[in-house]
Amino acid sequence: MKTIVPSPVRKHSVNLSLNEELVAQARQLTGNLSGVVESLLAEFVEHELQRRREQSRRVDATVALWNAFEEKHGSFADEHSTL
Repeated sequence: MKTIVPSPVRKHSVNLSLNEELVAQARQLTGNLSGVVESLLAEFVEHELQRRREQSRRVDATVALWNAFEEKHGSFADEHSTL
């Protein structure tokens, strides 16, 4: 998955509550923990946006399918309406 992180970005300090032992292990594996977390966060954001776009496409397709069915066969409610 391609991660997009613009190069000239403004950085902002944040406070996170993380598992102390996990942070210690991660620090042993990298000299740039902030960079690793930023990269993982960018991947998460990209994945979540893609998931939401796909969900929106599925909803749109379902609505279109239902509308086509109703146009061809009419509404189920029409058979039972007392109006």
